[in-house]
Amino acid sequence: MNNTRVIRVTGKGQIKIKPDMMRITMLLEGIFPEYSDTLRHSSEDTEGLRKLLSDFGFGKTDLKTVSFDIDAEYEGYEENGIYRQRFAGYRFRHTLKVEFDSDNDRLGRILYALAKCPAKPEFRISFTVKDREAAKNELLGKAVADAKDKAAALTVAANVRLGDIQSIIYSLGEPDLEVRPMSRSVRAEEGPVFAGMAKRECLDMDIEPDDIEASDTVTIVWEIE
Repeated sequence: MNNTRVIRVTGKGQIKIKPDMMRITMLLEGIFPEYSDTLRHSSEDTEGLRKLLSDFGFGKTDLKTVSFDIDAEYEGYEENGIYRQRFAGYRFRHTLKVEFDSDNDRLGRILYALAKCPAKPEFRISFTVKDREAAKNELLGKAVADAKDKAAALTVAANVRLGDIQSIIYSLGEPDLEVRPMSRSVRAEEGPVFAGMAKRECLDMDIEPDDIEASDTVTIVWEIE
C-alpha cells in the first residue's frame, strides 16, 4: 500500500505585455447558385486580396487562412399560408489574416486599399506579440513560482516539509495574447473613419493599443515529509 503523502498546489501566472504586432483579420463571403461558381468566386476574391496586399510588401504566404467553409444556404418563404424553405445557393466564408510590425501609417494605407477592394471584405484590427513563445514561457515561470510560494506557506503552517515533485500539470491551450480595440468586424463603407476617404491617399490611423493581459495556471504535486 502506498502511504506517500502529497500536497497539490495550483499556481497562477499573470503578465502584461506591450503589443508589437498588428493583425488584420478579413472575411470574404458570397453566395452563388452553383457549387463550382462559389469555389471560383472564392478563389478569385482571395487572389485579389493577395495581390492587393503584395503592394504593401507582403509575400504570397503572409496571407494565412484562419477558416474556410462552404455551406448550402436556404431561405424561407410562405406559400398558401404554409411556411416553406427553398435552396438559395452555396455560401462561402473565408477568414484570413495578415500580421506585421506595428506601424500606424502602413495600417492606414492598407485599410484605404481594403476600402476600395472590389471584394469588400469585412475586417477587424487587433494587436498581438511577435515572440509568443517567450510570453508563454514567462507565464509558466510565474505560475510555477506562485505554486512554490503557496506550497512553502502551506507546509510551514502544517509543520511539514516539501519533498520531491511528483508531477507538474499545465494547460496545453494557447493563452490569449491579443488585444482587440474594435468591438466587431466592419466593412470599409461603415463608420465615420471612412468618411471622405476618396479625397485621401490613406486613412489617418492613430491607435495606441492597451497592454495585453494574460494568465495561465500550473498545478504541482509534491511529496510531503
